[in-house]
Amino acid sequence: MKKFPREYCGIFGVYGHPEAAKLTYFGLYALQHRGQESAGIVASDGKQVKEHKGMGLVPEVFNEQNLNDLTGHIAIGHVRYSTTGSSILRNAQPFVVYYLGKTLAIAHNGNIINAYRLRRQLEEDGAIFQSTMDSEIIMHLWVRYFHLGIEEGLAKALTKLKGAYSLVLMTENTLIAARDPLGFRPLCLGKLKNGAYAVASETCALDLVEAEYIRDIEPGEIVFINDQGLHSLYVPKPSRCAHCIFELIYFARPDSQIFGQNVYLFRKQQGRELAKEAPVDADFVMPFPDSGNYVALGYAEGTGLPFEMGMIRNHYVGRTFIQPSQTMRTFGVKVKLNPVKELLKGKRIVILEDSIIRGTTCRTRVKTLRAIGVKEIHLLVSCPPHRYPCYYGIDFSSRGELIAASKSIEEIREYLGLDSLHYLSMEGLLRSTNIAQENFCLACFNGDYPVSLEKDFSKDWLEK
Repeated sequence: MKKFPREYCGIFGVYGHPEAAKLTYFGLYALQHRGQESAGIVASDGKQVKEHKGMGLVPEVFNEQNLNDLTGHIAIGHVRYSTTGSSILRNAQPFVVYYLGKTLAIAHNGNIINAYRLRRQLEEDGAIFQSTMDSEIIMHLWVRYFHLGIEEGLAKALTKLKGAYSLVLMTENTLIAARDPLGFRPLCLGKLKNGAYAVASETCALDLVEAEYIRDIEPGEIVFINDQGLHSLYVPKPSRCAHCIFELIYFARPDSQIFGQNVYLFRKQQGRELAKEAPVDADFVMPFPDSGNYVALGYAEGTGLPFEMGMIRNHYVGRTFIQPSQTMRTFGVKVKLNPVKELLKGKRIVILEDSIIRGTTCRTRVKTLRAIGVKEIHLLVSCPPHRYPCYYGIDFSSRGELIAASKSIEEIREYLGLDSLHYLSMEGLLRSTNIAQENFCLACFNGDYPVSLEKDFSKDWLEK
């Protein structure tokens, strides 16, 4: 499959605080794990809208001076991860447009799977695009229905979309939050001590700005916040949800609560389920930090094996999985983790990992452990094998990128150089959560896609 512009991102918004942009900065800081390539903030004082965005991490893009320039009581922000080919400044968000004397801005987490068809229709009707983002399509649709009013026009525009979207949008005087009808991506609402509202991808961002969590934005809900207060519109939604279970397994911070589920406790329970399914005779349990930490704690509790931190992480290196190129992933593997040689030499160890996507990272780490004299290496993975691509915003978009799509578990074990390999069963994974199975998207495991793809989904906009 060709490359296609899609995002895995973090979004944040504030209404009603005199330092909305600075609060948004801190909110984005808490969401940095969701995107490390670009960051941006747009702010409004009710009349004038200002923006600042750039490539890099949140503290690299913003400083005291440019934050002070972003005056106003409304702000939205975005941290972005993109696929190779679209990591450029013109695709950084929030995306701002000007139409009929109004200024509109959008920040988007997700992936619109009918974006190619919608964009082509809009271009044939005379629309001119400034970026390759599917988020820009939402803005073109919104203004197309402005004759219905800003609110009804947005609701109409969102009914045209297929796929995953959690959005924060703004006009000069209104903050808007919206979530797709299946609720693929998380989005929550909070309230600050002064009565201001905050919207965030994860509750950890609300915690940092000392906003009290109120509730999740509901699937299919559009929330409007302005000087009249808060009210909602709803787009038609199906009888089920399709929450991305990989949010809980990997992406969300462990101190967040998403989809009504505490991430830390979910991951510990995954470890307990693995202890039931795959007890191993070993000297101790260890994670590949950081996302394997909490599963390993649960496994150690469930088996009674000692817990050790046999690999030490360099916290100044970004997540290898969400780096944009294979060369950067390989580099990240080498500098990210370093083994405690004296602890590991001659030992039988059980390693807990949250997932195996391509297998290159894990294979390199196992080779390192073998080289220092580890006697046995048993790897337990806290979810079933990833055999199918994700089209809703996670960067494994072709089966060729997934090791489990072409290899059996035994072949993966041999390729990685392990003594044993066990994946958590689907039943064990679902027992780890308090959410009903029918309300998850499990397509990356079982190929059951809740929103069907369009035949031209794979076309690369940049090649048109």
